[in-house]
Amino acid sequence: MFAPSDLSRLSKPELYNELATQISALIRDETDPVANMANCAAVLFNSVPRLNWVGFYLLKGGELVLGPFQGRPACVRIAFGRGAVGTAAEKRTTIRVANVNEYPGHIVCDSASKSEIVVPLVSDDSHILGVLDVDSPELERFDAEDEEGLRAIGKIIAAKLQ
Repeated sequence: MFAPSDLSRLSKPELYNELATQISALIRDETDPVANMANCAAVLFNSVPRLNWVGFYLLKGGELVLGPFQGRPACVRIAFGRGAVGTAAEKRTTIRVANVNEYPGHIVCDSASKSEIVVPLVSDDSHILGVLDVDSPELERFDAEDEEGLRAIGKIIAAKLQ
């Protein structure tokens, strides 16, 4: 059984290192990608402070389709190049949005979201698999330390999607 520990006193780098370790252990022996993404979303949602949505969009039929998540109901399909999610997938680059209301083409799924970070999930042979999308109800919530930590976790989950 998974037993989370108190992570509240850790620095951001320490928090993300611990979460990467926990997520790796949690999904190590499981082969089902949905189960692995669901557990990853739950760990992040319940461990990283000041979030209102954590989830995955997966490439299916040329568009990004909602996968496992934690938070309010979300947009189901997002086109490549549309919003932060579609742009991160199209460009295969992490996108940090300090204020979603100032992001060109922002897609409003949860009106409580004020900032966002989207991490592309890329296969070993450089194909886009989907994205990890994380939202906060606070402006300017995500910084370089969040990006580094979430990118590391994105690599862990991407390896289990191949």
